[in-house]
Amino acid sequence: MARVLHNLLVFLIRLALNIRVLGYWSLIYGYCALCTIVALLKLWWNIVLRPTATLQWVIRETPPACLNDTSLGTHCYVRIKESGLRFHYVAAGERGKPLMLFLHGFPEFWFSWRYQLREFKSEFRVVAIDMRGYGESDLPLSTENYRFEYLVTDVRDIVEYLGYNRCYLVGHDWGGTIAWLFAIHYPEMVTKLIVLNCPHPSVYADYALRHPSQLLKCSHFFFFQLPRFPELMLSINDFKALKALFTSRSTGIGRKGRWLTAEDLEAYLYALSQPGALTGALNYYRNVFSSLPLTQNYVRSPVLLLWGERDAFLEQEMAEACRLYIRNHFRLNIISGASHWLQQDQPDIVNTLIWTFLKEGEGRKSYRN
Repeated sequence: MARVLHNLLVFLIRLALNIRVLGYWSLIYGYCALCTIVALLKLWWNIVLRPTATLQWVIRETPPACLNDTSLGTHCYVRIKESGLRFHYVAAGERGKPLMLFLHGFPEFWFSWRYQLREFKSEFRVVAIDMRGYGESDLPLSTENYRFEYLVTDVRDIVEYLGYNRCYLVGHDWGGTIAWLFAIHYPEMVTKLIVLNCPHPSVYADYALRHPSQLLKCSHFFFFQLPRFPELMLSINDFKALKALFTSRSTGIGRKGRWLTAEDLEAYLYALSQPGALTGALNYYRNVFSSLPLTQNYVRSPVLLLWGERDAFLEQEMAEACRLYIRNHFRLNIISGASHWLQQDQPDIVNTLIWTFLKEGEGRKSYRN
């Protein structure tokens, strides 16, 4: 009798797990279908209103002057033997000073850290990379090349190539996700972790499934699962959607801080208009659902989490929940009036908070490794 009950219990547990998995993927694909319908309606309406302009866009051939601003640093390249990929990065500050490595988000590139490169080069060797698929770094076309383990390994390989065994790691948005994961898997290589507007991946997954309002805010995750169609929607009307993302009142940079200049916007359009650039950026999303849940969760480095109060894509409640996964000092700062792009629209506040965190428990002289 006991054996029968045991077998029945095992069967029910497996059935519950299978139902949960089925429900998970049904939600994903169902939401993908809904987002596709909405996007098709938008495309149809744009064609009706502007039949000639809708399907036209311009590939920017000349980089704007701001991308060659020498005050930001020197443009460098590294080819990683293991992956065979070439990475572009901008570096400033003296070699031999502690490494501060910056990881950008979507749909950005190294330039999103321009205010921090200038600020921290006095005490650090600052390096802002173009992550794989972005900017002047190599662009693998297969979605399999954007799995979490490859993105995390990229960071490890770059740190080691630069001649370091540890770094102060700073990440925003998707760069924040990779920064969390790197700190989880390589704790010995992270002196301190600084994340901007990106919750711990496990917090994000759990919260989004329990809160429909957050699920709605991250609807682009589902739409971006589609092949090719998201690239088209981001390109039509000469990248109108990307321009709106950075400049609109609801989602843009500078609602209560520094505005994105016309030249800054052109820098983004230059990077994202290149052939294949949007596919590389979108491929980060096309592996995310198969990479969750995480098998390891805990961060053992000191963590600073900066959060823009007016983030249009992420609900603030997730920020405090990150504390559950941190086995060290955790500091959370909510920045009033800041958007999702807080290191660009509130750079002075962000830089001050980062300096404060860096000084906690150690003087500036101890930065040297």
